Amino acid sequence: MNKTESFFDSIKGKKVCFVGIGTSNLPLIELFAEKGAVVSACDRQSYESLGENAKRAENAGAKLILGDDYLNEIDTDILFRSPGTPFFKPELEKLKEKGVIVTSEMEVFFDLCPCKIIAVTGSDGKTTTTTIISEFLKAAGKTVHLGGNIGKPLLPEIESISPDDYAVVELSSFQLISMRKSPDIAVVTNLAPNHLDVHKDMEEYVESKKNIILHQNAFSRAVINLDNDIANSFSNDVRGRLAKFSRKSSVYNGAYTEGDMIIYSDYGKNIEIMSYKDIKIPGMHNVENYLAAISAVWGIVDVNTIVNVAKSFGGVEHRAEFVREYKGVEYYNDSIASSPTRTAMGTLSLYDEKIIIIAGGYDKHIPYEPLGPVICDKVKLLILMGDTAAKIEEAVKNSPNYSENNPRIINVNNMEEAVKTAVLNASEGDKVSLSPASASFGLYKNFVERGNHFKEIVNNLK
Repeated sequence: MNKTESFFDSIKGKKVCFVGIGTSNLPLIELFAEKGAVVSACDRQSYESLGENAKRAENAGAKLILGDDYLNEIDTDILFRSPGTPFFKPELEKLKEKGVIVTSEMEVFFDLCPCKIIAVTGSDGKTTTTTIISEFLKAAGKTVHLGGNIGKPLLPEIESISPDDYAVVELSSFQLISMRKSPDIAVVTNLAPNHLDVHKDMEEYVESKKNIILHQNAFSRAVINLDNDIANSFSNDVRGRLAKFSRKSSVYNGAYTEGDMIIYSDYGKNIEIMSYKDIKIPGMHNVENYLAAISAVWGIVDVNTIVNVAKSFGGVEHRAEFVREYKGVEYYNDSIASSPTRTAMGTLSLYDEKIIIIAGGYDKHIPYEPLGPVICDKVKLLILMGDTAAKIEEAVKNSPNYSENNPRIINVNNMEEAVKTAVLNASEGDKVSLSPASASFGLYKNFVERGNHFKEIVNNLK
């Protein structure tokens, strides 16, 4: 009996409770029920609010514990904490005092996983870096299991994972805070104040992130951002081999840029890889993500494969994702930009030239004034729709750097009209980006549905 079989054998007849009845826990609820555990699932939301998720959990055989007191009515042997449930929550501390095993999906996955694990954490760039690493490995012919904070639990796949595969995992501070195992290859993209509404202070946030390297062994690798002081401070705790990446200076082991070239220094032996201008996804922050990803897979993936992926990978869906070129115009989907800051710091920071953007959507009553000057600097044509159109237009026109028709502003009624207007007004060499700076319009359930509709319209252009 292998480790995984032994684990599932040990939970037969045991009471196992899952905190949160969301899409990431449902496959686990079904798996544990199938393996003979007595499963319960608890959530603050009501049965009606949970909708299909509650029905699916019930159909799997789970007993539901719902409402404000959901954490006080738990009778269980093992409790799986969801990443969103704070590790030091008083109700969880009480359960531990009673002898309840409090764990998480990622902790159990790390214990049982038979293959090498590459994990990525950081304040920004985690999802893109994790995805680039998985693209490198897939292009090199490896079988890859991509999951974690990127949206999919990996424990339900554990029985199909072979020792020669790779698990590529994005880890948040909420997942890392309780981890006492580290991956074979750990990547820290950067660290800045984040999630301080949940962590008790910045120190707790940073210390939880540090768990990604603290439990590594001498055969492991840590990839750390030299240009970020907090991330770089982890270097002294690295137990195995250390690779650094930098956009500002050369490194002894790791990837760096010199002029527009990406170079890998293999303990002082320099190998030119490519010009960063060949990377398909725009923005210098994505060059940084590539430096991190290259440092993670060095020695596993060859240079030609790295270059081919960089030239062809269009980015993570809905994040400055390249959709297609039509009549010499490039179209990008940045539907994830659901706030003014995300548009200003994201889409509008990526391109040197002025672009065309489609913006507007549902009104969350957040101020748009700071977005006005950025649009005036970076946008040649602003196509507006949805409830926030008037607010965005007002912010632009009241901007000190606004002048008549700089940018031009056109109001439309829906996504079809928005794309049609972009097509009619764009010239060869232009870039068009959906970057709403607003929540999904009343027309869409979420940013994913909105981005997919935009892509569908653009891909059907003839």
